[in-house]
Amino acid sequence: MDDLFTWLHIDPTRLRDVFLYDPHSPMIFSSGIFLWLFAAFIVVYLLLQRRTTARLMFVTLFSYYFYYKSSGTYFFLLAVVTVSDFLLALLMEHTVTRWKRKLWVVVSLCVNLGLLCYFKYTNFLLECWASLTGGSFSMLDIFLPVGISFFTFQSLSYTIDVYRREIKPLTNLLDYAFYVSFFPQLVAGPIVRARGFIPQIRRPLFVSDEMFGHGIFLIMSGLFKKAVISDYISVNFVERIFDNPTLYSGVENLMGVYGYALQIYCDFSGYSDMAIGIALLLGFHFNINFDSPYKSASVTEFWRRWHISLSSWLRDYLYISLGGNRKGKVRQYVNLIITMFLGGLWHGASWNFVLWGVLHGVALAVHKFWMSLTGRKKGEQSHGIRRFFGVVVTFHFVCFCWIFFRNADFATSVDMLRQIFTVFRPQLLSQLLAGYWEVFALVGLGYVLHFLPDSWERACTKTVIRLPLLGKAVLMSALIYLVIQMKSSDIQPFIYFQF
Repeated sequence: MDDLFTWLHIDPTRLRDVFLYDPHSPMIFSSGIFLWLFAAFIVVYLLLQRRTTARLMFVTLFSYYFYYKSSGTYFFLLAVVTVSDFLLALLMEHTVTRWKRKLWVVVSLCVNLGLLCYFKYTNFLLECWASLTGGSFSMLDIFLPVGISFFTFQSLSYTIDVYRREIKPLTNLLDYAFYVSFFPQLVAGPIVRARGFIPQIRRPLFVSDEMFGHGIFLIMSGLFKKAVISDYISVNFVERIFDNPTLYSGVENLMGVYGYALQIYCDFSGYSDMAIGIALLLGFHFNINFDSPYKSASVTEFWRRWHISLSSWLRDYLYISLGGNRKGKVRQYVNLIITMFLGGLWHGASWNFVLWGVLHGVALAVHKFWMSLTGRKKGEQSHGIRRFFGVVVTFHFVCFCWIFFRNADFATSVDMLRQIFTVFRPQLLSQLLAGYWEVFALVGLGYVLHFLPDSWERACTKTVIRLPLLGKAVLMSALIYLVIQMKSSDIQPFIYFQF
């Protein structure tokens, strides 16, 4: 074996390390090691096409390995959540007494939110307590498992739906483990609802030409947004501005904010696109998760287009549970602010995320109040010049909120705003564009693609779907080559060549 490794110029130690968890390089869809593993995965997946149980077992095991490569040994948390919620759902189904059913769903809430709170919010809560009591606090060494916010919310949606008698619980643990751990959506969403996904689990594997073509288009689109636009403008411009805003003029800070707005959209939506595309290649349908959110003419519309699986989860399981709009206007506004407050906290254990959520909650309440004053109906959209100004105002409000979302402390956010409003220096814009022309070329391209009519995107999708297999392969290869050229790739992490 050693002779074979020597002949192939493969370092066995580095080969072993590639398959082990690396905390400095967790596996994501745009990493080279995933491309190699997914290629091998597809071969086995197709061989098990007609053996449903074996295929589900294989995908579940691969999903757990995928999570291991993302978070190390903490993959056991996934198993804890899966087994506990599977059993609790069965107990609810076989319990007639209302208070006992409520007890089981409360236990599910405690398990899921307890794990989430411990790993994500312990230090934050202890720090808040210390500041309130005047005590001292030192950070505890608690590792935050990747994706814990997503799979706990996904599993909670299942137990809550069972409690509400909206779905029947699964009786096969493998099926539920497959649902919770399915690797395309495991670490970064979208949050997949049981009612839409579970009926697909044991259907015969079928991938139509349209599904295959659409999946390839979404993977290419997501890879371009995530690995080309987002990563490049982040490293080469956005991070520099946000790390030291006082070193730059107001116009540079403003361009940094615009760049970050595009970066975070391309990052989140790009990964979601790849997840949805990979699921389609495997024969499963996910709902759309981002729908050109910066085209929104109001904050309410923005949250119908931005991270749809999360916003709909917050609406169905938090906002409605608080009473929604059923208990008067004032209570509705309070419920909106509470929902977005908790939505902000879901994104991270920091006051900057809380402020971001509260700002959006207040904006939603203000928009609802304005709608009631003007008599406009829910879902009614503006048109023409009115919509144009609505889009401009909404986009800049969202960008303003992104400042607090991105910065780790309020002082830095205030510094950035001070630079924008007091040291703007617009005469530096031409110099800035010339010095960072590659970055702004990508930023411009990103925004142009984002604001193109939906019909253009549908036409592009149909074009890719109609391409022959060789054409799809050439496009995908060209994009992967572009990604490799734009950043250091780990596609060959353990092979070295001797010339």
